[in-house]
Amino acid sequence: MTFSVLAIDQDSGALGAAAATGNLCVGGWVLRGDARFGLTASQGQTPSTVWGEDALARLAGGATARDALAAVVTPDPGREARQLAVLDLKGDTAIHNGTENQAFTGHLSGDGWAVAGNWLASSRVIERTAEVLNASAGDFAQRLVNALRAGLAAGSDRRGTQSAALLVLAEDAPPLDLRVDFDPAPMDRLAMLLERTRADAYRNWLDTLPTRREPFRT
Repeated sequence: MTFSVLAIDQDSGALGAAAATGNLCVGGWVLRGDARFGLTASQGQTPSTVWGEDALARLAGGATARDALAAVVTPDPGREARQLAVLDLKGDTAIHNGTENQAFTGHLSGDGWAVAGNWLASSRVIERTAEVLNASAGDFAQRLVNALRAGLAAGSDRRGTQSAALLVLAEDAPPLDLRVDFDPAPMDRLAMLLERTRADAYRNWLDTLPTRREPFRT
């Protein structure tokens, strides 16, 4: 019921994720991340927020993406109704596509990125998302939004799209965590929110906030 993208910005080292769904609360349900360790996207027919959180904790403990995914997926008897994507700081990815998820379910991945989805109109949704993500350059957050828009235009969730989310994390910046829920045009609203974060007054305020690298900044 969801498609998501996880990526590392090769220029800045920032981590970014974006997701869209035909259900509610895609940001709250699907995306987890920490600039120091990596990203996860947990989704599917019966998604497990525990999977995303526990896989991220495994990354924090030094596990690779592959090992983190195996540690949470293997013991879960409900794993075939779930989907999980994991991206570690080395740019390695691991994805589980449960066989009981609604078609189309699948993923594409490469060095420093992964796109995964289920209950999609066709494989073209993740293909176009990946194509636009990797063909574009420049502002990282905008690239993620553009990639998500491409997936939406290619068919998106088979039921339509009601929520969208964007998460960008870096050790030298405050987190960017934007979410739109139960909206007739969630991607338009998400793009509008991103644009609002670029207003001079807001950006100047962000520059005063603590970051991982400067935790006592004022």
